[in-house]
Amino acid sequence: MLAALMASLLASTPALAQEGVDSVIDRIVTPLSDGLSAAIFWEIPLPFVDQGVPFIVAWLVVAALIFTLYFGFINLRAMKHSFRLVRGDFTPPDAAGEVTHFQALATALSGTVGLGNIAGVALAVSIGGPGATFWMVLAGLLSMSTKFVECTLGVKYRNEYEDGTVSGGPMYYLSKGLAAEYPSLKVVGKVLAMVFAVFCIGGTLGAGAMFQTNQAFSQLVNVTGGETSALNGYGWLFGLVIAALVGLVIIGGIKSIARVTEKVVPLMAILYVTSGLLIIGMNVDQVPTAFKAILEGAFDPSGVYGGFIGVLILGFRRAAFSNEAGVGSAAIAHSAVRTDKPVTEGLVALYEPFIDTVVVCTITALVIIITGSMADGSTIEGVALTSRAFASAFDWFPVVLLVAVLMFAFSTTISWSYYGLKSFTYLFGEGKSKENLFKLIVLAAIVVGSSINLASVMDFADAMILAMSLPNLIGVYLLAPVVKRELKTYWADYKAGRLQTYK
Repeated sequence: MLAALMASLLASTPALAQEGVDSVIDRIVTPLSDGLSAAIFWEIPLPFVDQGVPFIVAWLVVAALIFTLYFGFINLRAMKHSFRLVRGDFTPPDAAGEVTHFQALATALSGTVGLGNIAGVALAVSIGGPGATFWMVLAGLLSMSTKFVECTLGVKYRNEYEDGTVSGGPMYYLSKGLAAEYPSLKVVGKVLAMVFAVFCIGGTLGAGAMFQTNQAFSQLVNVTGGETSALNGYGWLFGLVIAALVGLVIIGGIKSIARVTEKVVPLMAILYVTSGLLIIGMNVDQVPTAFKAILEGAFDPSGVYGGFIGVLILGFRRAAFSNEAGVGSAAIAHSAVRTDKPVTEGLVALYEPFIDTVVVCTITALVIIITGSMADGSTIEGVALTSRAFASAFDWFPVVLLVAVLMFAFSTTISWSYYGLKSFTYLFGEGKSKENLFKLIVLAAIVVGSSINLASVMDFADAMILAMSLPNLIGVYLLAPVVKRELKTYWADYKAGRLQTYK
């Protein structure tokens, strides 16, 4: 009903929707957006180079490096066992939780794999050259350790209710975990949890709902003729369709979301990765040259973007923004898993940055490099560069890319709606009426996002998502010893063959 009312309003007052509402909201949000962005993207000056490293990139990458060392390269040594966990080999059927390990992983992946893997990687390679790929992959490998810690904590301190549902994520381990381990920090933990929840709700409505449908509709208009497209100006109608589809899924809660994402994520991954591997296979003779360009570009002191340091920062930045390790969002989805050992979900979460950054982003970069799409003097970048690279082998690929973008937008929106919902109920209390109210707000944001162009709102939402990492990583650092104890006990049982199997 709310969506229908909004459609009527937008249809009857197009001038207000396209100009008046945009400018009024932009005027209100711009000062907030500029202030938060300035703090988040503040550059730390470095010696001997012109550009600094953005504070938020350093915050995320340093954490990934510290956790990798602290947990003895868990990101590399546990991959084989993690695969068996994803298959459910060690999951007792009567354990608390709502979804399987695979469903939790698919839901979290659907929230991270998206336009960043298509447009963001193309942007990094087009600006920083092939060498950015090396640093992006390295950062992705390190980020796996951050996911391991935060997702273990998400399950460890989740709330389990009598009806079988659960609520977890940074809000709960910041408040409950810090209170349990550091009683003197009880109030600090509560404040950090509330700040995280506020940022998460803002990120959900802006980047999770509005931005996704806005960009998906833009791609739809571009493929169907641009300004002459018959769809141009009907963003509100597109938004209504997406809102209806999203509404059908999220009304059923995390189980319904997981049932959809466990089908959509493998499908879109197979569609995109298979296309990329086909192109790489068709140009297999260029692969050694591409890897040589990646390695030489990574350490070239006269690199195209600020030399070696500039290319390193660019690669790290792309990886940090792509897989959201340290942001804390995925810990909310992983907390719903059915398990009696929290550390098992941390191990499953290792695969999230691996698939998102190491596999999907690398394939995108390789396709761009080996097809020679980065022609000297070309100004084309972002999703258009990826589209041109793939279209060099398949002229129908822009249509496939459109399908991928629509699927990415849909799956990202339903996953982020769950993140926002759990933050909303943490702040305002559990209950069906409160859950339904937030779901209606998300659906309204989808329609608004596809109807108007609010650059300041989008920027503000991006900054809010990255800002989630500030309270989250403070808590993760303080609670890392808890995870180390859990891992030590579990790993000893695993090595001694004491873990019971169920398949």
